[in-house]
Order: sequence, then structure tokens, then C-alpha cells
Amino acid sequence: MSAAGSLVVAVALAGCGTTTYFAGRTLPPSGLANRVLIAIQNPSALSTGGLEVVDAFYDIRYKYNSTNTGPAFSISGASVKLPISIQNLPDEQSGAVYSSGDGSYVIVNYAKETGSGGTVSGLNGASSSIVISRSLSFVFSASQQSQVLTVLNRSNGSGYPFSLPGVYRVSVNRGGSVALAFVQNSPYVYYPRQLTAAQTLAYSGGPTTWPKAAVDCEPQTGPGWCLFQAQSPDHTDATGNYYGAPLAFDHPVKAVFSADGGTAYILSCGPECGGTAASVSALPVAPMIFLLGQQSGSLPTQGAISSVNLPGGASNALVDGSAMFVVGQQKMSDGLFGGYLSVVTLPTSTGTALTASVPISISDGAPGAVSRMVQGDDNTLWIGMQQCTNGERANHSLPYGCLTMVNIATPTSPTVKLLPYIGNATGIAPVTGLHKVYTAENGQIYIHSSVDGSLLDNQFVTVTGTAYDVAYMDALSDDNNTVY
Repeated sequence: MSAAGSLVVAVALAGCGTTTYFAGRTLPPSGLANRVLIAIQNPSALSTGGLEVVDAFYDIRYKYNSTNTGPAFSISGASVKLPISIQNLPDEQSGAVYSSGDGSYVIVNYAKETGSGGTVSGLNGASSSIVISRSLSFVFSASQQSQVLTVLNRSNGSGYPFSLPGVYRVSVNRGGSVALAFVQNSPYVYYPRQLTAAQTLAYSGGPTTWPKAAVDCEPQTGPGWCLFQAQSPDHTDATGNYYGAPLAFDHPVKAVFSADGGTAYILSCGPECGGTAASVSALPVAPMIFLLGQQSGSLPTQGAISSVNLPGGASNALVDGSAMFVVGQQKMSDGLFGGYLSVVTLPTSTGTALTASVPISISDGAPGAVSRMVQGDDNTLWIGMQQCTNGERANHSLPYGCLTMVNIATPTSPTVKLLPYIGNATGIAPVTGLHKVYTAENGQIYIHSSVDGSLLDNQFVTVTGTAYDVAYMDALSDDNNTVY
């Protein structure tokens, strides 16, 4: 059912006293079936953060047919200070908002339009990257400031702070069973795993009793989890034996996962992070699953990894079937960086190699920074960058902007439309079914047509303060998300 159709059904059901709309979701207090959540910094002199909701069907902040004077819709009971990211989980009717002002992580209840999901406790310092599993059971936080990777099990209240100097990124698969951590300027990838009772006992004697691949186990006198460096083979987890060299990459920064969840594609940003060659490498996730009793197999040796170099750079990616769209910054001859998109064809059978297209020029951005990427209607891919004024295009008087719309109707030969410069593109939310995309650019809310990228009327959705991120709360699935 389209989003527009969902609204009609929702209104009809509300009139009959029914409180659900499509997919059995509860009709929220606002009565809106197409909502965009906006994370706003400094919305007033008395507040450093707020979460506002707008009607994305009519593109207004207030009730339809009102005088447009309020009250505006908002998330009540959620304390946020300088919010910078929304992890959108519409399947779970939830969102997770991280605030840089106080390091808080708030779970928003979409059905109730409140912060009743609570504030996550147990984090260790400010998070440079944070992800919650779809089940809302596990939180993984990389704190570069505190040099700690924190694992929280919300189902039993336990927390495990692993010492990992330089850790700054974390990636979690959609199934919430694998978490990978990345250290700045390091060639290695790390993963946490829960321990069995037998392993807890065996590793209780401190570091000398840990497997060779373990970099930290917590608590050290009776560990419940260990953090491992990805090594080959994975038998080190169980026996402490070690037969191969560590799996090494060129400045790995992120992982994205195959549609079936069986493969983690490691993005190495190479030159844009001070390295030599950007690439994508495939690793099986089975040996790295952190859930008890679900691990299997072993990691391959370095020479057995399927990998492909990407001259256009690799700092973010999105998987769509057998195609992976990879975004990065390529270092040019003048020392500046230019944004590029590469299309990697994923293996359709065992033993098939990864292949990549010739890079296509897109908006420039900050080298090594993870951009915003998400798919919208009309076969479009949307890419948001920051610091695009520092890149190749702006410095050579070429057309430039921070937002790119890509038509991927033919995945192997996409066409690019660079949208005019507005400012840093810090948030993107496709309102699927309605052929529009909400963005946070230069601290304000804009609406683009997914048909041609043109700007739609945004006069009734502009906000007071700095709009930093957006999320379509009523998306059909969690795939409508730029955070994973």
C-alpha cells in the first residue's frame, strides 16, 4: 500500500474508532500516518535540543486546516541536548537519538510519540559512533575520547567496556547478531562475542589465559564477553591456537552487510584516510556472531579474502540486491578530494569475484567521513555530504553541492544529478510512496521531489533552531535509515 493510501485508511479507521493503520501499527496521538521526525539543536533560548514531528503528507507542522499557529507536534518526555543522529527503526516503531551535548542516547516510542523508551545508561564517555540492534536489546558504542568500545545488553542490564585505543566507528548487521569495531589509522577489524560458561572459567586467569586473538575480556576475573581481532583461522576463540597472520585492511572504516546477512563487506577508505588503496573486502559473518551458540566456521586467511580496489574511494555503501553502491573521496592531482560513486557487483555464487565499475563523479565531501545514504522512490539513491565547499568542484569553480540524487533504475549504469548547493547535508529521509525526500541542509528543512530533485514548498515545515537530522517514522521498513 502506498503512503498516501495508508493515510486515507488511517483517517477512515480513526473515524470508526479504530486505532491502527497499515501493518497493524498503532495510530499515534497526533493522528498522522506520514510523519517525519526532526532532530533540532537550540530550538529556543531555554533549550539546547528538541524532537519535532511534521505531517509529511501535507508538509505542515500543525494540524491540517488549523491556523498554522500551533501547537506543533513534538516528541514529549525525551531529553535531548544537541541531537546529531536518528537511527530510524519503523519496523519496531522506535527511533534512537544520540545527543552530542551530553552523550545521551534516547529511545523514542513512535506509537506513543514520547521518549518512553528511556535513556540508555552505561555508556562510557561521548560516542563517536553508536548503534542499537533492531531488537533494542544490544547497544554498541565506540568512544574515541574514552578509548572504549562499550557493549550493553539491555535485556539483563549488563555492560562491558572494552579497552580499544583509537576506536571510532562501529557497524551492526540488520539481524543484530554481529558487531564490528574500527580503529582510526589501524589495519584491523575487531568484533565482540559472548562467552559460554566454560569459556568464562577458562579465561578467568587474566590475559595469559585468553585466546591469542582476544584484545580484552571483561570483567577480567570472570569475563562474560571478549573483544577479538579478526584473525585467521577463528579456532583461536576456542583453543587459543593461532595459525595465520591477522586480517589486514587499508584503513577500514565501516561494514555493510549482504542481503542474506551472511557476508560483511569491509570498506577500506585508503588514500582519503592517509592510506594507499581504497577497497571493499568480503568476510563471512558466521565466525563473528556474538549470540551464544550461533557461531560457525572460521575466518579466511588474508589471501583468501575476496576484495576489489576502488580508485574513487570507499567510506560508505548501500547494498541493493546484487549491487553495492560505494561512496568515497578520491585524492586528485592538486591534493584536493573529489566525491565519487562506484558500483560493485556482488557475487551470485561461491567463488565469484567482486567487480567494480568506473567511478562516477558526485558531490564532494570530507575525506574519510561517513556520508548519508538512503534509497527513495522513483529508483533514486540519495547521498548527503558535509564540507563539500572544501572539495575539487568548489575550488575549481565547477558546479557543486552537498546533495546528490542518483537514478539506479539500471544499477550497473546509474545516472547522477548533483543538486544545487544549500549547505551541509546532515540528514535525509525519503517519504516513500509520496515521491518526496526530506533533508536537513544548512540547518534547515527542505523537501525535494524524488522525480527530478526539484525543491518543493517547505514554508510550513521550517523550524526554529538548527535542524540536524531527519527520519521518516512511518516508513515500510528499517531500510529507510541512513545510520546503519
